[in-house]
Amino acid sequence: MVLRSNDGTLPLAQPRRIALVGPNADEPTAVLGCYSFPAHVGVLHPEIPAGISLPTLREALRLEFPGTEIVTVRGAEVDGGDTSGFAEAVRLAQGADVVDEALGDRAGLFGRGTSGEGCDADSLALPGVQQALLDALLDTGTPVVTTLFAGRPYALGRAVDEAAAIVQSFFPGVEGTTAMAQVLSGRTNPSGRLPVSVPRGPGAQPSTYLAPRLGQATEVSSIDPTAAFAFGHGLSYTSFSWSGLTVENKESGTDGAFALAFSVRNTGDREGTEVVQLYLHDPVASVVQPVQRLVGYTRVRLRPDESCRLTVTVPADVASFTGRDGRRVVEPGELELRLAASSTDPRLTTRVLLTGAPRPVDHTRQLHARFRRTAGSDA
Repeated sequence: MVLRSNDGTLPLAQPRRIALVGPNADEPTAVLGCYSFPAHVGVLHPEIPAGISLPTLREALRLEFPGTEIVTVRGAEVDGGDTSGFAEAVRLAQGADVVDEALGDRAGLFGRGTSGEGCDADSLALPGVQQALLDALLDTGTPVVTTLFAGRPYALGRAVDEAAAIVQSFFPGVEGTTAMAQVLSGRTNPSGRLPVSVPRGPGAQPSTYLAPRLGQATEVSSIDPTAAFAFGHGLSYTSFSWSGLTVENKESGTDGAFALAFSVRNTGDREGTEVVQLYLHDPVASVVQPVQRLVGYTRVRLRPDESCRLTVTVPADVASFTGRDGRRVVEPGELELRLAASSTDPRLTTRVLLTGAPRPVDHTRQLHARFRRTAGSDA
């Protein structure tokens, strides 16, 4: 589960009434991908039970919020153009303390779904009239928490700025609705991070954080491909501070490594997990490089006010790339190492230097940086 945005509405204190709206609000298979048996084969035999427990989001919320009235309406189908359910959805939203709008996909194969093998899309707009339903609920003024069970990183239009919160899941599996409900209540402090960028507009693909400089927002293009939510992004119900970066050696041969150390502290009032990400920026190379690329990460679980010291060993091998002769090489030159909470949120940065001759590498090269929690940290 990735908490994409939150204006403070989450976690929900026991609300009096939740309006649960959307095509995935009471759909058992909303959590399954296209190669799961019920979605792959069972859909052709609707008379046969699934054979596994698939609690819907409505059922999960009723268990998680036993004292709350939960009123449910689909409002719209996953795909199709029928808007006849909008009026009832708006009516329920206006009488609720908060709206949980469950949107996304129906997994399937070869055109039977909106996501899955053979179910391609030429836009990252929500299928059908889901965006129009979302906009209608935003217009009610009731806080809208958008929950997604989807196979794609859909652009959500106005909701990026106007939704009270957005929680993303990508076909999370049989316990997915239980996990979603526990994130909404705060029983679980979310620590997921986006494995893809989420675009601001539906026509922004193909887009990746691995783009070179001219693939990002520049003065030479009238299109701004900047993501609404960047690769590696994800929020928590607590906060963290990073400090005290030290670098053991700022120079290394192309066959060596760099050693860094820094501290992370939980500055909030509840236990949580920070995901420390290490990005490498190579400003000058013989072949154009992405502005940055992820070369390592670690998860750090901390109690309130607890801190830890982390060391990270960054082998020169992670700076390798395919050269003009088709062979992978580590080139000498300056690099920038960015310790970050996401690809757009660097917290600690240092510049280091690779020296010596270019060094060819092969499949035996070291593929990522190695993190270690230092003895003597708060525990």
